[in-house]
Amino acid sequence: MRIHLAVAIAVVTAGALSRIDRYEWLAVAICIGSVLAAECFNTAIENLANRVEPKSDPLIGICKDCAAGAVLCVAIASAVVGLVVFLPKLVWIWQL
Repeated sequence: MRIHLAVAIAVVTAGALSRIDRYEWLAVAICIGSVLAAECFNTAIENLANRVEPKSDPLIGICKDCAAGAVLCVAIASAVVGLVVFLPKLVWIWQL
């Protein structure tokens, strides 16, 4: 969660500095919220699974892996959105 929060702060700072428009802000905000929510769900699932079965269990391991995989999927999709939003601005800056 700390890493996701740090990246969110960096993205908001980059958005402010590059003056992204309101639709780009909307996409960025949805992505940030989605990643943070997915991370919270993952944490809840892992804590609940550890409470239900403290010992190693293959099915619980699969549940935890699926929850972590969901966070990864949302993070990758958010990174793609970030590239779509910020890459043209970085290319423009490099052309100066």
